[in-house]
Amino acid sequence: MNDSARPPNRDEAFVALGSNRGDRRAALRGAVRSLGEHEAVQHARPSPVYESEAHTQHPGETQPAYLNAVVQLQTTLSPEALLDLAWRLEADAGRDRAAEEGRWQPRPLDVDLLVCGRATRSGRRLRLPHPRLAERRFVLRPWADLAPNLRVPAPFDDPVQTLLARCPDRTALRCTTLAL
Repeated sequence: MNDSARPPNRDEAFVALGSNRGDRRAALRGAVRSLGEHEAVQHARPSPVYESEAHTQHPGETQPAYLNAVVQLQTTLSPEALLDLAWRLEADAGRDRAAEEGRWQPRPLDVDLLVCGRATRSGRRLRLPHPRLAERRFVLRPWADLAPNLRVPAPFDDPVQTLLARCPDRTALRCTTLAL
């Protein structure tokens, strides 16, 4: 088979979705639908949806609760192209990254690229695997529902279920009956 006839490489990627502003369920559903309909995505399987308290910048600050899910993808997109797609989905849902005043702001949609195959990146724009994934129970719990034995690349180099067991985040999570 010559190179032009060879099918492109497919990677298994995982993205985390979160929403705590507006119609949270519709935002997550729209993201899953858009991911699944993308020409370079062959498969998009969402985890169960969990609800969690929002992390905040200041003690005593309150925000609406988040709905969280993880989506497993089979894709031919590069990690950089997948990040571009994630940011486009956020913008389409109404997120304005330029107007945000720091981390942990209310968001209509937050899409984080967790891993893309075994790829690693350490740039300013993209770091893979996601550098804070082991600190986020609201990411690890739904991810463990999809792929508990997936070994996350270095620097973690452990299965998702092990990272979940060691996660320092003890924020309460509630598995919902919402389907995406």
